[in-house]
Amino acid sequence: MTERKIINDPVFGFIHIPKGLLYDIVRHPILQRLTRINQLGLTTTVYPGAQHTRFQHSLGAFHLMSEAITHLTAKGNFIFDSEAEAVQAAILMHDIGHGPFSHVLENTIVSGISHEEISLLLMERINKDLKGQLNLAIQIFKDEYPKRFLHQLVSGQLDMDRLDYLRRDSFYTGVSEGNIGSARIIKMLNVKDDHLVVESKGIYSIENFLMSRRLMYWQVYLHKTSVACEKMLISALLRAKELANQGVELFASPALRFFLYNKVDRDEFYNNPVCLDNFIQLDDNDIWTSLKVWCHHPDIVLSTLSNGLVNRQLFKVEVQSSPLSSSRKEEILKNISERLNITKREANYFFSTSVIENNMYRKEDDSIEIIYNDGTTKNIAEASDMLNISLLSRKVKKYYVCFLRFNTLNAK
Repeated sequence: MTERKIINDPVFGFIHIPKGLLYDIVRHPILQRLTRINQLGLTTTVYPGAQHTRFQHSLGAFHLMSEAITHLTAKGNFIFDSEAEAVQAAILMHDIGHGPFSHVLENTIVSGISHEEISLLLMERINKDLKGQLNLAIQIFKDEYPKRFLHQLVSGQLDMDRLDYLRRDSFYTGVSEGNIGSARIIKMLNVKDDHLVVESKGIYSIENFLMSRRLMYWQVYLHKTSVACEKMLISALLRAKELANQGVELFASPALRFFLYNKVDRDEFYNNPVCLDNFIQLDDNDIWTSLKVWCHHPDIVLSTLSNGLVNRQLFKVEVQSSPLSSSRKEEILKNISERLNITKREANYFFSTSVIENNMYRKEDDSIEIIYNDGTTKNIAEASDMLNISLLSRKVKKYYVCFLRFNTLNAK
């Protein structure tokens, strides 16, 4: 019997990791970096219990992948041991390209490259360390392997990434509406024509999954306070980057300093290995430590934003059903400019508008197919007697307006 390492997970219980390639990936410094990156970033300002890491999520997704392989093979879907190991490796590494606070870095100190692209670059680096043992895992991750359903398990409507993060985020936030029946969904999975399908008796679990996903997005991931915090952090990092470009001396860890004082775009990432060297040294601690020091920086813009994040003096948020009028925007910017004695251009660091859209299900992404006993399949939108296509695909659009508040600095 293969020797295994056992990890006790609060959500799924004991997770077994076989000694060998998979355990080597878990121990690798690039994956261990995820122990220092919070899964939900600044959502802790709303849900203090959400202190779980991307490493925990990666292990949970790995556990669900192991379960999925067991159930699919039991139903006669032939998966080689090498394929099983490769798809487990792919899900373990699927998040390694995330920087601190998730997508914040993609909008600030790094430009033109997504965390998925960085994940792939880091997979190649780990593969080099492991002497090419990840070639198959990378093929599956890139959807270049003939068995397409394996890629769907890593990235698709019912991938192990989603099944873990919805369940885990629900557990740690205490938002019970997001608690999905991941075990039931995995037991109902099958393969037809190289496409993942769900057996018809699992349709209610899929309906619950889609409803829970929508609730979690609006109640947790797109919570107005979380959005406001993210806007503040983006503004703080953009201001730090602007000051760095002007030659102003800023406190920063060596890794963060590299990204503040250099222009780092997609080409630079692909052509200069120093970018990746510094990226894998970045985690949440670099940002928080800098923000604490920046609270006392003479630049009023940087210090006010940093102080707001460190001491929870957050932007006011208005959620509207229509765009903000230009006159209202001018009024807000004028007020900020006068109160802080800064220019109107600088006042824009304390103001943000965004349009956020979300829908429950998009057939174009990767349709969820229900399979019946006679072998026929129907899309979930046609098969469901509760969720019709108009409800499933209806987009909800909200306009967020975030700006500096003056009345009560410690208001929630």
